[in-house]
Amino acid sequence: MFDLHCHSLFSDGELLPAELLRRVGVMGYEAVAITDHADSSNLDFVLPRLIRVAGDLNVHSSCRLIPGIEITHVPPPLIPELVKRARELGAQIVVVHGETPVEPVAPGTNRMAIEAGADILAHPGLISEEEVKLAAEKGIFLELSGRKGHSLTNGHVARLARRFGAPLIINSDAHAPGDFMSAEQAFLVGRGAGLSDEEVREIYRRARERFLHAT
Repeated sequence: MFDLHCHSLFSDGELLPAELLRRVGVMGYEAVAITDHADSSNLDFVLPRLIRVAGDLNVHSSCRLIPGIEITHVPPPLIPELVKRARELGAQIVVVHGETPVEPVAPGTNRMAIEAGADILAHPGLISEEEVKLAAEKGIFLELSGRKGHSLTNGHVARLARRFGAPLIINSDAHAPGDFMSAEQAFLVGRGAGLSDEEVREIYRRARERFLHAT
């Protein structure tokens, strides 16, 4: 079990990275990515600290902490440069906060995130067919979210991803201790989106090959 979209108190989460890692480690996770919210104001503050703490903690933990970032609520034209800067600063996973139906994300964010080559487009809402096709071409993972509100369009995302061959990922978008999902809960998210157990297993196989073997 792994989760590649979580938040610590470096943005709007409740836990220090050490406690977050400990809690999911006890749950049997093999890896977790902390992807705190960022724009140009804090990108160079958050990432070096997550990289440093990952280096400290991973020596002593069976669960690996992956330092990442979630570029959040920025005007779409700024996304490509922020994705580039995040990678230069050492982000191992770059997430972009997609056009969820429960927040006023700027139109065009989904497409710009895909064009910019983000690793994961989080909770992309009512993403268009054209955008899903582009995500499939570029290998951008589309998120099925376990988080209330963001999960409303999971079925839509899964249906289009299945149709056009775009890779999917299931994440909690955890902000608090009670948000972390067990493997059983993650499978429920997938099945609730209309996927079979075999399709959910394939989601984890494909994401493990892409993200866990590469970090």
